[in-house]
Amino acid sequence: MENLGSLTFITAQLSQFFQYTAFANLTIGNVLMILIGVCFIYLAIVREYEPMLLVPVGFGILIGNIAFHPGLQIGISESGSVLNYLYLGVLRGIYPSLIFLGIGAMTDFSALISNPKLILIGVATQLGIFSAYFMAVHLGFTPSEAGAIGIIGGADGPTSIFLSSKLAPDLIGAIAISAYAYMALIPLLQPIFMKFLTTSKERVIRMQPLRMVSQREKILFPIAGLLLTCLLVPAALPLLGMLFFGNLLKESAVTKRLAEAAKGVMIDIVTILIGLTIGASAQAATFLTMKTLSIFALGAVSIVIATVGGVLFVKIMNIFLKEGNKINPLIGNAGLAAVPGSARISQVIGLKYDKTNHLLMHAVGPNAAGLIGSAIAAGILLSFLY
Repeated sequence: MENLGSLTFITAQLSQFFQYTAFANLTIGNVLMILIGVCFIYLAIVREYEPMLLVPVGFGILIGNIAFHPGLQIGISESGSVLNYLYLGVLRGIYPSLIFLGIGAMTDFSALISNPKLILIGVATQLGIFSAYFMAVHLGFTPSEAGAIGIIGGADGPTSIFLSSKLAPDLIGAIAISAYAYMALIPLLQPIFMKFLTTSKERVIRMQPLRMVSQREKILFPIAGLLLTCLLVPAALPLLGMLFFGNLLKESAVTKRLAEAAKGVMIDIVTILIGLTIGASAQAATFLTMKTLSIFALGAVSIVIATVGGVLFVKIMNIFLKEGNKINPLIGNAGLAAVPGSARISQVIGLKYDKTNHLLMHAVGPNAAGLIGSAIAAGILLSFLY
């Protein structure tokens, strides 16, 4: 009888242990999400598509879909868990602001200062954001959800996270992963439309060399930029305030250590945390829905509209510009806020048609303008939807 009792006890213990394993709680949805996470890691490592983003996000998806018995305080949505505390940086908009600080500390606005009309290209590409907003409303999303979805059209992951944390917290995972995924995939999406919308003559347009920008101009730019943008759209202050502050740290020449810290160790740590926690929030139960599929579809359409809008706008600008001052429309795509990814695409495509025509420094102008523009667009949406 003792042996029988011991066997029963052991069996009960093993049964209880099994109930706490992931195998007992795993769903088909979890398996699908794990496959998606593996796919992200594959694209990052093997295909080298934005590995700094996709490796943390992909691994986070794996973490978020390890099924577990509720009540252990280990899940990202369980109050008191480590992941839940780390995720507060996303929910409170802390991580996006810190990333903008780092971006500001590594961005050179000289091209924009040298040729201010390039700002208009950054403005034109915001068409993708507002087009996606109206399409999302038409598909049945609430205005707040549509605003959060629309910002994907800026190809700016931190801004997408910041706005969705305010307007649609339940959609943060889907919106953020969509934004980061399309940031990684723009090298595949943009060239198709850049080539289709331009002629062979337009692709080899040589732009006027950029003038030298003085140190004084570089120092004044972040101060003037902050006042001009945030006095108009105060809702964008958490992002633009940090962006221009980081840039002032860089350009002042007296805070080099702070600038190095902001664009180095700090932004690396925040990138790890934001990618990992966003990935972990993409759990099967909330992620595998028709809403998520609609968000991904709208994200793709908005990126395409933004690219087309930027390229066509340059072609329209060229109608009014004198010969010798025309802009190569291959930099029209760079108005997206994916810094410096979309600017690099302008350079790569341009060199295919003229190996001596370097467009990178020119493309950096609208790229920086797009970054500022997407933050302003987020502030505008937040102002009338929050």
